[in-house]
Amino acid sequence: MIKKLLTFLTEINLQTQPTIIISGPTATNKTQVSLKIATAIKDQFKQAVVIVNFDSLLFYQELSIGTAKPTPSELAMHPHELINIKSISTPFHTADFVKTATDLIANHHKNHQVVLLVGGSSFYLRALIKGMYDSHQISPSQKLINETEYKQNGISFFIDYLKQNDLASYQNLHHNDHYRIIRAVEHHMMTKHKLSDQKKVFDDNSPYDFSINQHSDWNIFHIYLDIPKLEHQEIIRRRVDTMIAHHLIEEVQNLLKQGFTGEEKPINSVGYKEVLDYLSGKIKNQNELVERIIISTRQLAKAQRTFFKKVTPKHCYHGINDEKKIIADVLEFLT
Repeated sequence: MIKKLLTFLTEINLQTQPTIIISGPTATNKTQVSLKIATAIKDQFKQAVVIVNFDSLLFYQELSIGTAKPTPSELAMHPHELINIKSISTPFHTADFVKTATDLIANHHKNHQVVLLVGGSSFYLRALIKGMYDSHQISPSQKLINETEYKQNGISFFIDYLKQNDLASYQNLHHNDHYRIIRAVEHHMMTKHKLSDQKKVFDDNSPYDFSINQHSDWNIFHIYLDIPKLEHQEIIRRRVDTMIAHHLIEEVQNLLKQGFTGEEKPINSVGYKEVLDYLSGKIKNQNELVERIIISTRQLAKAQRTFFKKVTPKHCYHGINDEKKIIADVLEFLT
């Protein structure tokens, strides 16, 4: 009788479309934890599990070594979505991700599959959970003018435009973030309103409270993984050493041989940007290269921590030591 009751409750809860988020800074064991959770759910409930990636660099087919992408054998363990779906020549922007991921997850929920959302790209995750502030589409004629200006003269015009028309965006956006700079300019061109004003309204509306979200049918269990600073620094160092040993430099060289310019946004990310600087002579030797990648990775992890620290609600765990507890808590959540 008790067994039948537990089975009944399990079936009811699995119909509430459980969505398990596994987030955290880079190099905190998210891939291994996600695979172990998926296996435990499948073994316990005989329930299909789908892992949906929200790490922005894993979208790209050409990037593997510098992204710590799951291996082919790991990808074969459970169905994965949004990995190796684009070329770095055709960037997959936040709005593309939100639309694609929302549709995918809805389909998997319809088929009564448990969804694991796994990654470290905080902006993509927040956009998926909380929605995005509106950004009006530029007219085709103005779009062509802007594209011609950018190709011929670079980003300077757009930076100057922002400085004159949307000072807050000019101050908040890094001058290497060409995509968001142009997006802010085009928003102002079309609406005569500052994108920074719209962003402020969005940010004032509980942007980090994931209990208030645009998916009323999702039953969210948010797992946040982290590792104490000194231990994490050693893990990052080992990871960078492994990437170099596994031919990260050669991976970037091959991309350049294939005709990529090095200006593509995905390969101006941590690890790849430093290798490009090494190949161009800006970084003098491999020892300096390793140290620069380590520093950049630590900076990335710090930024990720700063974001996720604000997010509520979440369940916090040590990314390595708490694996058994994480699995037990997930199984309890699903029952």
